[in-house]
Amino acid sequence: MSDQSNRKQSITTRVAQALHFVEAETGAVVPAIQPAATYARDENYEVRKPYWYRRDGSQTTSHAEAIIAELENASDSMLFSSGMSACTAVIEHLPTGAHVVVPKVMYHGVLMQIQRYEQNKRITVSSYTAGNLEELAAAVKQGETQLVWVETPNNPNWEVTDIAAAAEIAHAAGAKLLADCTATPPSMTRALDLGADYSFHSATKYLNGHSDITAGVLSVKETGQSWEDIALIRKLQGTVLQSQDAWLLIRGMRTLFLRVERACKNAMAIATHLEGHPHVEKVHYPGLASDPGHSVAKRQTGGQFGGMLSIIVKGSEQTAVDVTRFCELFYPATSLGGVESLIEHRKTVSGEGFPVHPRLLRLSIGIEDADDLIYDLEQALTRACT
Repeated sequence: MSDQSNRKQSITTRVAQALHFVEAETGAVVPAIQPAATYARDENYEVRKPYWYRRDGSQTTSHAEAIIAELENASDSMLFSSGMSACTAVIEHLPTGAHVVVPKVMYHGVLMQIQRYEQNKRITVSSYTAGNLEELAAAVKQGETQLVWVETPNNPNWEVTDIAAAAEIAHAAGAKLLADCTATPPSMTRALDLGADYSFHSATKYLNGHSDITAGVLSVKETGQSWEDIALIRKLQGTVLQSQDAWLLIRGMRTLFLRVERACKNAMAIATHLEGHPHVEKVHYPGLASDPGHSVAKRQTGGQFGGMLSIIVKGSEQTAVDVTRFCELFYPATSLGGVESLIEHRKTVSGEGFPVHPRLLRLSIGIEDADDLIYDLEQALTRACT
């Protein structure tokens, strides 16, 4: 038998086996769900584990966090009941009056929350165009900015921001960098290794991959007071991820590498097919050589470009809406990162105040047969545009 003691196992293997989980008593290779809301202390009235009440977490949630920390090469990861609750905790932990730099266009829920905090004079905000490092540097205030927020690739136009360069800009000003890489999960992009202080993912999406939970996760390279403050906010607000959802997340992550690889391959086939299509004005996908962010994306993702793309349909806004209506295989639904393919008219979903092209359709590409997906888009575009 070969000696494995000095051989480092692939992260793919580690995640597929849920960190080589084996239940000590039964030998089960699938983690159990620990649903308890409270925990008995030992005979000395000491806490047995780092849990004494459900808002602190659970064994199941901790297991999911350990898997993500290994994926992210992080010292710690923290799971929340939704991506929004994780983002809100980051904003909430900042001192009153803190200066924050964010993209002008980003996930609309987070942007709305940041705008509310600004309106209530909790924080001050400067904005930059996603992917534009010169604008980002100009928005940062030396000694004043406390947090720089990067979303890459940026929803819904999929602009790419150089994380390493953004980290240098933030750190030079004394600020921390948060990188939202939801569209390129840690099987593709490890933001902490590129210099980010915080890595964020809506774990609802690719990490879970089955569209049956909501979850958010923050990961950090080095823990400290800020990390403790965020953990306290999670505890006090009761937004820790519950055990059932944590178990579903563990299940989903075991196939993360396979799912993402297939989604990336399908998305590239679809983007290539639609580029120059007679009914499509523009394709936004970093995997295309013509995309402005292609070279940076290639470096940050190891040559996998994700399963998200957007198209600008020729015609009117109603034409774009009709494409979503006429799709027979794509679900006309909001979200991303699941095994099923989705299509949405982004302006309808995000609202009139959100800066998005009125004819933009956002596509989340799943793991179905690529030819079937292309055929469905072809027939929908033909019906809507002719």
